[in-house]
Amino acid sequence: MTPQLDLLYRLADDQLILGHRNSEWNGLGPILEEDIAFSSMAQDKLGHSLQLYGLLHQLGEAEPDTVAFTRNAPQFHCCQLVELPIGEYDFSLTRHFLFDHAELLRFEALATSSFEPLAQVARKLRGELKYHALHANTWVKRLGTATDEAIERMQRSLDFTLPYALGIFETTELEPEIISTGLFVGEKELQARWLESISKVLAQTELQLPDVLIATPVSGGRHGEHTEHLQPLLDEMAEVFRLDPTADW
Repeated sequence: MTPQLDLLYRLADDQLILGHRNSEWNGLGPILEEDIAFSSMAQDKLGHSLQLYGLLHQLGEAEPDTVAFTRNAPQFHCCQLVELPIGEYDFSLTRHFLFDHAELLRFEALATSSFEPLAQVARKLRGELKYHALHANTWVKRLGTATDEAIERMQRSLDFTLPYALGIFETTELEPEIISTGLFVGEKELQARWLESISKVLAQTELQLPDVLIATPVSGGRHGEHTEHLQPLLDEMAEVFRLDPTADW
């Protein structure tokens, strides 16, 4: 696999799977505003994945629908964070906060990628990701300074989610080439920027960021090792497509 393919599969799979997970809040949001917001952001992420799968197709991979709907869990390169069930709202919000800060910073860096087709997509998508991060910040600050119960629940979710979030920055064997060719600044640099970014927001709340130096990252997703939750999600997501893969919708 080339560095371009390696990076694009990770980006696209993250967006597709979290987009599907966020769509599961449709009709279940704690208030109407959040029901609409999560549905809107889910649509954005599915659109982002389509553009990234489109770049893969330009590089010789199968068509976007085929890549998205015909692979099984071991063939996916998403981090394990995105495949976890939506749980309670405090968990989904915490995941949204941690993931979208990383994605905004990632696409800001990719806007100057040496792979110009990816740089063009990144420049287009970073505006939507900025909104996603802003939305997450608003609710983390609101709930992180609210009642004792709200703060306790958000802190518990943050403690649980952080090790999975560190898996966002899991590298592959192509990482040195990805960096040396100017394709991307690298996961280590991205993680440093991410820690600075989320720390600034959390400093405005009663929440405490767990010590990342002692946290054990939940990794494996970038190498096809996934939780028990991913395959059922893929089966559900691809159910209609697999009825007739040749159909035009």
